[in-house]
Amino acid sequence: MTHKGSMKPVKKKKAEEPELEPLCCCEYIDRNGEKNHVAACLCDCQDLDEGCDRWITCKSLQPETCERIMDTISDRLRIPWLRGAKKVNISIIPPLVLLPVFLHVASWHFLLGVVVLTSLPVLALWYYYLTHRRKEQTLFFLSLGLFSLGYMYYVFLQEVVPKGRVGPVQLAVLTCGLFLILLALHRAKKNPGYLSIPASSDRSLSSSQLECLNRKGQEKTKGFPGADTSGSLNNRTVKDDPKGSSRLPAGSPTKVKEDWCAKCQLVRPARAWHCRICGICVRRMDHHCVWINSCVGESNHQAFILALLIFLLTSVYGITLTLDTICRDRSVFTALFYCPGVYANYSSALSFTCVWYSVIITAGMAYIFLIQLINISYNVTEREVQQALRQKTGRRLLCGLIVDTGLLG
Repeated sequence: MTHKGSMKPVKKKKAEEPELEPLCCCEYIDRNGEKNHVAACLCDCQDLDEGCDRWITCKSLQPETCERIMDTISDRLRIPWLRGAKKVNISIIPPLVLLPVFLHVASWHFLLGVVVLTSLPVLALWYYYLTHRRKEQTLFFLSLGLFSLGYMYYVFLQEVVPKGRVGPVQLAVLTCGLFLILLALHRAKKNPGYLSIPASSDRSLSSSQLECLNRKGQEKTKGFPGADTSGSLNNRTVKDDPKGSSRLPAGSPTKVKEDWCAKCQLVRPARAWHCRICGICVRRMDHHCVWINSCVGESNHQAFILALLIFLLTSVYGITLTLDTICRDRSVFTALFYCPGVYANYSSALSFTCVWYSVIITAGMAYIFLIQLINISYNVTEREVQQALRQKTGRRLLCGLIVDTGLLG
């Protein structure tokens, strides 16, 4: 006769999981889940071999083949690191290689400089629209911006400072400006105001969320005359009604559907929007900036404006110092367009080419800065402006700098 109290529970033995061997500095786990080595990056490249064969025989490549080749290259492009080789984003490499080559080629002759400096913005815009259309994240522009800052500073130290026209105080001011730019960019790259995705499995709208939506229509805001009671433009209407002829109450099902983000499964607060590139909703989203590879929203908008301002001041100061060194006894504006003998010396030619490259970048950043100041003065975001133009409820004024939403008296 056995007693229940004397029975001991039987412990189930867990299946021992095989321990994974630690990776050395040159090993990694590839996209197929297999262990691979950096030295074998050129082995077993069937897609690349097929692509080369079709290119040699003048046959066209299928888009799927090109994508597989790019995926393979991006997966195998790694650097040795502790506990396994680290993957290098392939989009950061072209600026590091092409920018010095283009600038040195442009400094050979005046006509080469015109061709190269004209083609660089065109290529950058083409790549921007290519990645923007695919809604892909890219580190190309962040790499281009940071490397341009470093390379311009390097050329300034190597070619301009030794000529003796730049004093220690001026060099210190320029160096401090460069560090302030980096600090502001670091702050601007932080969380722009991402909305946390709810962890609960209940995906439906709760009563508190519906009540929050109803309260939006009762709050009043100040600022731009075309702003509605939720803080955004009055042209934020149903997508099927592009002209904004009908207005629905805040608590209507269509309004609820508009504020509900199906991707993040949450109700967006006023002026928040879902970024299709970052894949998450951002509070008071202004736009997705490729130069910082992040969104500009409620939490980092001030840092973004500050980074633009410091960059403009530092860039103009550096351009002034360089032109005063290589084109003496001339004003900055005159030296920019007329500097005789600058191509006689390769050092001066390279400095002059970098000045014009900096002028092009500075002009683009100045335009962005001006647009931001105008939007802030009218209490609108860039997303709201673009939405008004897409829905044909707004029109551009003053060469497109100001957008009238059609709601002004």
